[in-house]
Amino acid sequence: MKIYLDGNLVDSAEAKISVFDHGLLYGDGIFEGIRLYGGNVFRLDEHLERLEYSAKAILLKLPWSRKEISDAICATCRANGLTDGYIRLVVTRGVGDLGLSPWLCPKPSIFIIADKIALYPKEHYEKGLEIVTVATRRMNPAALSPAIKSLNYLNNIMAKIEARQAGALEAIMLNDQGLVAECTGDNIFIVHKGRILTPSAQQGALQGITRDTIFAIAKEIGVAIEEHDMTRYDVWNADEVFLTGTGAEVIPVVKLDGREIGDAKPGPVFAKVLAAFRRRVLVEGTRI
Repeated sequence: MKIYLDGNLVDSAEAKISVFDHGLLYGDGIFEGIRLYGGNVFRLDEHLERLEYSAKAILLKLPWSRKEISDAICATCRANGLTDGYIRLVVTRGVGDLGLSPWLCPKPSIFIIADKIALYPKEHYEKGLEIVTVATRRMNPAALSPAIKSLNYLNNIMAKIEARQAGALEAIMLNDQGLVAECTGDNIFIVHKGRILTPSAQQGALQGITRDTIFAIAKEIGVAIEEHDMTRYDVWNADEVFLTGTGAEVIPVVKLDGREIGDAKPGPVFAKVLAAFRRRVLVEGTRI
């Protein structure tokens, strides 16, 4: 496998960063997870725009243009012979010292991994996931904006561990007020009385690229959609629930905390959303 690292394509065994890199020492950096479908990098401009916003929010100046990063992503996919896969784009603060001071990191570092991914077994896309609510709370937006895709994912990792301990592959995280924020790696949508509802960024939800696509799809299929505060009660009593994410794509949920959602089967709105999503990914993108 070839990895793009600071301007060069290198073998994965040679793709190394310094132990003094602040991305490693402090989680001081940003990333994007991007999908490749049929030779198209799905919504690449939107991902790179969000990367730029994240960089600006943490005062990390990107020395590369958007086109330079885009070209590097496409080159990495070609070098690995991929037409379908997952791309991880990472920018770190770069090499500094053992102190926190980011101004002692003279140059950021960039690396790109392009490979296959399968977050959930195939049968869960057909039969649905059974998920749980975990005790670990979503980071308060007043402490760190959920819009920033930072390298520090410990909050989500702890929640993922709790999910596994409960025998689930995914879990809902609540915010400080006890409202549903998102899952450990996915956004959550519920269908209730003909409307699609999802938590807002103000409640701790990441404004995901796939999440944004669902808003466009809802309009396409004629289903009302809105951001809405929701509790576990709302999820328990939803007609349908599905999760979205770059890695997960669109996947149904049939149980939360042992309670069946709807008739405990993937529902008709989910089916329409998934079909529309699969059509879009083949035509919306940047050719490699």
